Parts: sequence; C-alpha cells; structure tokens
Amino acid sequence: MNSQLLHDAVAALRSELHRVSLPLVIPGVQETSATLVELTGQIDDYLLPRLLQIEAPLLAVVGGSTGAGKSTVVNSLVGRSVSAAGVLRPTTTTPVLVSHPDDISWFEGDRILPGLARATGAPRPGSDALHVIADADVPRGIALLDAPDVDSVVQANRELATQLLAAADLWMFVTTAARYADAVPWEFLRKARSRSIAVGLVLNRVPAEALNEVPTHLSEMLRREGLHDAPVLTIGEVPLEAGLIPPQALDPVTSWLDALASDAGARAEVVRKTLDGALASLPGRVAAVVSQLEAQIAAGEGLAGDAERIYADALVETEAALSGGFLLRSEVLARWHEFVGTGDVMRSLQTGIGRFRDRLNQVLLGQPPVEREVRTEVERNIETIVVAVSDKAAERTLAAWRSTAHGSALLDGGSVPRSSSSHLSSAIETEVRAWQGRVLELVRAQGAGKRAAGRAVSFGVNAVGAALMIAVFAQTGGLTGGEVAIAGGTAALSQRLLEALFGDEAVRTLTTAARNDLLQRLDGLLRAEAQRFQALARSEAPSLQQTEALRAAVARLQEARS
Repeated sequence: MNSQLLHDAVAALRSELHRVSLPLVIPGVQETSATLVELTGQIDDYLLPRLLQIEAPLLAVVGGSTGAGKSTVVNSLVGRSVSAAGVLRPTTTTPVLVSHPDDISWFEGDRILPGLARATGAPRPGSDALHVIADADVPRGIALLDAPDVDSVVQANRELATQLLAAADLWMFVTTAARYADAVPWEFLRKARSRSIAVGLVLNRVPAEALNEVPTHLSEMLRREGLHDAPVLTIGEVPLEAGLIPPQALDPVTSWLDALASDAGARAEVVRKTLDGALASLPGRVAAVVSQLEAQIAAGEGLAGDAERIYADALVETEAALSGGFLLRSEVLARWHEFVGTGDVMRSLQTGIGRFRDRLNQVLLGQPPVEREVRTEVERNIETIVVAVSDKAAERTLAAWRSTAHGSALLDGGSVPRSSSSHLSSAIETEVRAWQGRVLELVRAQGAGKRAAGRAVSFGVNAVGAALMIAVFAQTGGLTGGEVAIAGGTAALSQRLLEALFGDEAVRTLTTAARNDLLQRLDGLLRAEAQRFQALARSEAPSLQQTEALRAAVARLQEARS
C-alpha cells in the first residue's frame, strides 16, 4: 500500500466533495446530505490522518446504546473514573479519549477529529471538546474513546457518536443481555460490516443463568449478518466495586485488549482491515452523491424546461393574436382605408399603375403621412400583445414551479421574476422598428427589378411598406360587424395594391418573409424573457462539472488502490 499516493487521492476527492452543494428540495436530498456529511467527516477524521501516519496507535471507539454501560467499561479498564457514568440519561455527553502517556502526543493535536477542540482534566458536562487523558493502565499502542449513545434522545449526541465511530480503527460495541437484539445497534453493526470495520462485541451484565445461551445466540446473529469474525466478550452481571466492574468479571475484555496491544502485527492487521474497508466504501458512497447531483441537475433542467415550453407556447399565442385581426381594429387603420380609397384604388388598378402613382405622389406631398401613423399603431399594438402574452407566461411559469417542492422552495427563496421584465417594452419598440425597416428594404428590393413598380415605389416606399405590414396581419379572425368591413376591406385593398405592384407570387413571398422576420424577432424577445427563469433554475442547481470532477477523483483513488 502506497500511503502517500492514497492520501493524495483521498485529499483530492475530499476537495471535490467540499464543493458539492445540494440546494434543490427533491426526493433523497436529505439522505444524500447526511451521506455527504458522514463521508467527508470520515475522510477528515479518519482516512487522511491514518494514511498520513499509518504507524499511529490504534483507536478503539467504545460505542453502544443508552444504558449499556460503555462508560463503566471504560472506567473499569482504566481503573478509575475518567468518564461520567450513572443512571441519568444521557450520561456520556462529552467524548473522552484515554491513552498511555507514551502515546498521548498522537492525540493531543488535531491528527484525528480535527474539528473537535482538545481539553484536558476532568470532562465538563456539556463540553463539545475532546477530553484527552493519559493513563498508564491503558496498554501502549491502543487508545480508548468513550462515545455518546448511538440512540441518545439528544440528536447532537447521536451525530457525535456517529462521527466518532467513523473515526475508529476498531469498534468496541457494548450491549447488554437485555438489549443485544435492539434495532439501532444492529443498524450500526451492519454499517461496520459493509465497510469492513473491525468490531469487538462487549456483552455486558449477563445474568449467570444466561451466560451460555445469550452469548451463543449473539454469536449466531453475528454470523448471519456476516460478522462471524467479531469476538463476543462477555461480562457477567456482578455488583460494582466503587463504581467499577471487578477485574475478574472484566477479564475477557482486558485479555483481548492486552493480546491486541502486545501484538504489533495484529494491530496492523486491524488497521489495514478497517482502512481498506473505508477506502473500498468510498466509490459507492460517492456514487450516491453523484446520483443525487444528477437528479438535482435534472430537476433544475426540468424547471428551465418548464419556462422554455411555456414561453414557446407564448410565441404561438402571439402569432395567433397577430393573425386574429387585433392590429386592424383602430381609427388609424380606418384612416388608412380612407387614404387608399376603395374607388380610386380600383379605378387606378384598372387604368394602370401610373395614375395610382400620381395619387400616391399627391397624397404624400400634400397630406399628413398616414403610413407613419400606421407604423406607429402597428408598433403599439404589437407591444400590447407581446407584453400581455409575456405576463401570462410568467404567471404560468410560476404556477408550474410552484407545483413541485424544489420549484416552490426556489420561489420562496427571493429574486424570482413575477412578470415581464421592465425593459421588455423598449425592447419590443426596438425590434418592431427594426422589423419595419426590414419591411421597407424588402419593398425596395422587390421594386428595383420592375420598371413600373420601381417608379411607384420611388414615390411611396413608406406607403407601400405600410400596405405590406397590413398584409402580414390580413386575417380577420375575431372581428365582428363593422370591424370586418373596415379591417377586412383595408387588408384586401392593401393586398390588391401589392399584387398590382409586384404580382401575386411576389406578394406571397414578401408577406411570408416579413411575417417570418417579425416572428423571429418576437421569438427572440420571448426567449430572453424565458431566459430569466432558466438562468435562475440552472444557477441554483449543481453543475455537470461537479459530477465529472467527482468521477475523476474516484477513478484516481481506484487507480491508487490498484
């Protein structure tokens, strides 16, 4: 085993895990967040310190259920009271580490459990520091750490117990004849099995009549759970002497620890087994984090997709509104109808384009520029339609997000668009005016190739352009009564004018080009509105780079282990 190579690979993995964020409230996020905390904690508290100093003393964490007698066992092994023991629960609230004086330097600094402050002397109730005590009765090469109850009624104690057990080379798991089959301890023991953590079971307070039956049953349970190599160390139910278990009753535990302490090879094997198990467990545990990251990314993309879909529908609604005759319902359009003049137009179309050109020239030189008012009215009406549709799309996006837990949490978080952006109206004005300029360009380009049309266009490009704009919105769906007479007639006259100038096929081409150009511009505006929601959803979700970086770090670790 190349400890330095493994240390560097684990450190790189830890660096990537540190960057992981799971901000979206989706199924499994709480479980994965707990996995992430436990994973990074074990790397910090155990793997990196152990890989950096493989020769350090073995750390045995004494854990177990409430009332199992953990502290009493630790105190009895040391020969004096170093950890609080009693009938009140929870008893152990402050972690206590005891080691031989020659080994104490390994634990006074932050080599292991760097997140816990160090303290010496008698433990103070409620302290969250790790109390480090030197005692010559603890054999060299082994340190004992008394942990809080794994099933403590205090959540902080349970979390600390889990953290301390994850930092151990060896678990001394204490249970009793009355509680050895309880569910919570077995959850931890199965975790130990899955990570190949070395375990010794201390079966405490066993009545004389059960000294054969209970240890045998516990050993059988261990075999069924794949923990057949975990020894069962039985302590009979005997009166305490000055609060301590008499040496004879404690002998199974003492002898086991002394044998382990006197055999450097056996200690190294325990360390190797637990270390290998912890390293082997990393890819699977990281995979769970990666899976949640991918689910978070997908959830973010789902929110972004909602916005994209809704604003795409908004474009369809806009197109329908533009084709519904709304833009032709105005006094300005009625004036345009008068300006063109049904009778004059028909006679001009019948007698030749030249006479119509003369009428255009006369009107344009002597009358107010009605076509300019038409363009302004078209711009105003398009703005009304697009802003209304965009506001509705924003409302629909909010409703879609509110229908999911993660979307709802995102909305409650603050800066979420509630309607169209404040600059949408000015953006519409810019795009519509650019579109109107494009329409005039189309008119000029089409008229340049025909002599008669060219003469007419030269006298009234703006007027012919206005006619083309009206032709774009020529459908009269949604109009009723007199509106049809005005709007429908206006559209028909504009169409006839254009056909007289350019021909049927050219008019169809011009109208399609102008309409497509306008829709493309409006699509860009609505996409920009949707992008506000999409950018928010994607900024809150994790990035794909995080998953790729984690996979690369795991691959590096696996290569270092091979």
